[in-house]
Amino acid sequence: MKGTVEALESAYRTLEELYQIAESATQAKSQFLANMSHEIRTPLTAILGFTEILLGDPSLEQGPPERVDALLTIQRNGKYLLELINDILDLSKIEAGKLEVECIACSPVQIVYDVVSLMRVRAAAKNLPLNVRFADNIPATIHTDPVRLRQILINLIGNAIKFTEAGEVRVETRLVQEQERPSMLQIDVIDTGIGLSVEHVARLFQPFSQADSSATRKYGGTGLGLAISKRLAEMLGGDITLQSVLGRGSTFSVTIAVGDLTGVPMLESPSLETAVSRPAPSSTLSSAVPLQCRILLAEDGPDNQRLIRFILEKAGARVTIVENGQEAVEAALAARERGEPFDLLLMDMQMPVMDGYTATARLREVGYAGLIVALTAHAMEGDDLKCRDAGCDGYLTKPIERAKFLATIARLLADRQILADQAAPAMSQSDGGEAPKLDTPTSCDIDQTMTPKA
Repeated sequence: MKGTVEALESAYRTLEELYQIAESATQAKSQFLANMSHEIRTPLTAILGFTEILLGDPSLEQGPPERVDALLTIQRNGKYLLELINDILDLSKIEAGKLEVECIACSPVQIVYDVVSLMRVRAAAKNLPLNVRFADNIPATIHTDPVRLRQILINLIGNAIKFTEAGEVRVETRLVQEQERPSMLQIDVIDTGIGLSVEHVARLFQPFSQADSSATRKYGGTGLGLAISKRLAEMLGGDITLQSVLGRGSTFSVTIAVGDLTGVPMLESPSLETAVSRPAPSSTLSSAVPLQCRILLAEDGPDNQRLIRFILEKAGARVTIVENGQEAVEAALAARERGEPFDLLLMDMQMPVMDGYTATARLREVGYAGLIVALTAHAMEGDDLKCRDAGCDGYLTKPIERAKFLATIARLLADRQILADQAAPAMSQSDGGEAPKLDTPTSCDIDQTMTPKA
């Protein structure tokens, strides 16, 4: 008996040691991916940002066509590199069990419409028709994660277009209802492309795997997308299956759980044109969002300093640049002491001397109430919460999407101004006199009609 107890205790200690080793390996992997993400996103910010600026230059039309082609090539490959790092991070989150999915009401017809509208540009570039068909009785709404479902469909349809040179790509959607089983939504992506052999199908959904090494050379890609899509489909209560004939094409079928359909209206063979109400294009994300305000930019990279200054000043802002967190603290407090506080502080979170987390915390400790927005290349799960816990009011990632970047800043400034306007009368009444001066922006003059709603 004593020997059995000792053996069990020894086995438990061994398991505990193995668990600690596995945990350390997972943490090291997560830290490596976080650092890799940051190091890649930082130069991509300058590459994609300046490329967008050059492509928007009116004088480009008078230049040689080769110049435009070269810029578009830089932009296309930069975006591909960004997609790659996002795929690697997604796979890491899934393997670590840190990727969360929502379950909210959404329209499957709307989701298919959005994805097909996006992918038709790629199909048109290859002169391929991208056709859509809905079977009878499609639920008006289902409960799932619309963002992740879009991600799956973008990958499957994108692959179908990539591997099809002639013929067509079809997207067919139906509701699968079987007795004693929950209802499922099935979306088939059918192509007339190169197809796959039986042995290639067997390893297709493995990470970093493609059917044939020659496909990587000819078509590009890492094989990550299908592995991620299959795991996402499983997290949404379904799966992805494949039927393929070498040289004749493939059919990828994704199924997802739809939730309780009690009382949900059924649409009979809905068309994209009639079943979905498309909002009119909004100008709120225009790159011309007006920012008549003073911004302190804390950023240590010279290239990104020039890029961000250009974007902000083009929108009307006055920009002051500092190179580390210590200088940001000193400049922000000095401006407040002069009675000219900055309307917003854009804070890079990884800088020399003092990082953005420490700088933000220091400012909050001394009562600095001005807007501080994190601008960081860290985009791992929980990085936004880490920034907010340090005291940031908002969180923006690199590379910068200019329209979204400006619109978010405009919205944050407008929200802060609204709060200041609401607080002033109440404070004035409670004190029996003039409201005390706060760190809220007073010089910011934003066209409210151009500011997107939260």
